Formats: sequence, structure tokens, C-alpha cells
Amino acid sequence: MYTALKGERMKLISRRSLLSSIPAAALLSGAQNNPLPNRPKVPGTLSLRARRRTKTGGPSEETLQWPVAKTAIVICDMWNGHHCQLSAQRVAVMAPRMNKVITAARSNGVMIIHSPSDTMKFYEGTPHRERMKNAPTAKSPFPIINRCPRVPDEERNFPIDDAAGGCDDPVVTPFSGPPYPWSREHPAIDVIGFDGVSESGQEIYNFCKQEGIDKIVLMGVHTNICILNRGFGARQMTRLGFDVVLARDLTDAMYDPRTRPFVSHTRGTELVIEHIERTWCASILSEDLTRVVPGSA
Repeated sequence: MYTALKGERMKLISRRSLLSSIPAAALLSGAQNNPLPNRPKVPGTLSLRARRRTKTGGPSEETLQWPVAKTAIVICDMWNGHHCQLSAQRVAVMAPRMNKVITAARSNGVMIIHSPSDTMKFYEGTPHRERMKNAPTAKSPFPIINRCPRVPDEERNFPIDDAAGGCDDPVVTPFSGPPYPWSREHPAIDVIGFDGVSESGQEIYNFCKQEGIDKIVLMGVHTNICILNRGFGARQMTRLGFDVVLARDLTDAMYDPRTRPFVSHTRGTELVIEHIERTWCASILSEDLTRVVPGSA
């Protein structure tokens, strides 16, 4: 028995010696040849009560039937800090609620993509970041840009004045950045499992094309800025041909009640949501993402 154990020990030492002689680059190359596993495609249908508005009329609602296998939630700029303290406080309150929603959606088979812009260094080397980077480049109908600002007609008709930045702190601290007061997504939001991390519209487009995803749910902040402007935001994704909805109960605007139209912060956010419903895409309530149609899974 002693001889057998000694033999096994010598085999283990020999194997360790062999591994130590292999260059690290060769081991890394071997790992890169094994693609990261992606989310399984499972049956199941989301029933989304989608609200839209016409240019002149009030709201109307229709029910969208979205297969979970074709759906991704994109979480926009839910940072761990912000130069506007009241904005940061609202994000901190929203983050745990958002995490409950995406936990249920993830379990139902929905893809979760975290997009905390300007923080990719924090996620470098993680499987969630590599998963998005590894998707092959997909040909888009037009060049995908990092920022899609308002066109002049939209600017003239925008419902709130956010020209000064929209911070509603009693005393607004000037911010020019970088450096930024954020370094990662809010820690109350889990990045786990088959999730992805990217700030790039092109990367997200590549991944969605690779995975057969053509339906996007946007949530996060800020409704009047990043939700609309980002390369993965409502303007660009709708123009790229995706079906897009906004989770209207999981978003917040940068709006200061001391500016036009001189309403509460909550009402200012609602006005931006109404503008999005009229101009770009429908909105939903996030609870519709937490369950699938009975019998569809």
C-alpha cells in the first residue's frame, strides 16, 4: 500500500512539474480556444403590457408576447456613485428593487446585460465582460456610434429643460469629469451566471445578433440622457431594428424643479417617459418581466 501511494505522489509531482514548464501564454491561448458558455435558450413567453402615445392623443396599451430566448434586459448606468447626491440616493433606493426584477427575469431565461458606462476597467478579465467582447462583429445597417444626441426637432419639443445638467441638489456642485465619481455598477445589483457587461453599442449589437436576440428592455438612468443617448440606448436600438421597451418604474431622470416646466422631480421623469412613449418606444411595468405566460415554458 505504501508503494502504491508513493507512486501516485510521484505522478502528481511529475504533472505539476510539467505544468510549471508550460509558458503562461500557452495556457492562456488554450483557455481562449474554449469559448465561454452562453445562456441556454429555453421556452417561455413574457406578456408585456406596453403603453404608447400618439403625437396628439393620450396613452394606449397593447400586449406584447416576447419569447424569453429572444429578449435581453440592458441596465443603463446604474452606478455606485454620482456627482449629484439626490440622484445617487434615488439610484441606491432603486437598485435593490431592480435586482429582484432581474433575478426573476434571469431565472425565466432572459439575458441580462449590465452597461455601467466608464467602468469597464473594473470588469476586465471577468467572464461577463469577456462574453460580450468575444461575440463576432456583426454587420449593422449603419455605423453604430457611442452617443446619439437629440436631433433639432426633438430638442425643440423636449418636455423638460436639462441644459444645466438637471441636478436637483440644493447647491449644485459643478462637474466636468473625468475623473468620474463612479467606478462600477451599484453593488446591490448582482452580476452573475450568464450575464454580460458592456458599455459598447457595437458589442451589444454583436452579441444580440450572435444569440438571436431582437427584443430589448431598457432600465436604469438617466431617462432623459443615457437611456436615450447611449450607443445601446432607445434611439440607436430602435433605429437598428430592435423591438425596444422602457421599464418605466425602474428609471429616473436628471431634472431640477427649478427649471422648465417647474414641476416636481417625479413629474419631470414622467414627462420624459411620456416623450419616449410618443417618440421612440413603448414602456412597461417591470413586474411583467418576473413571470412567463403559464404553459409557455
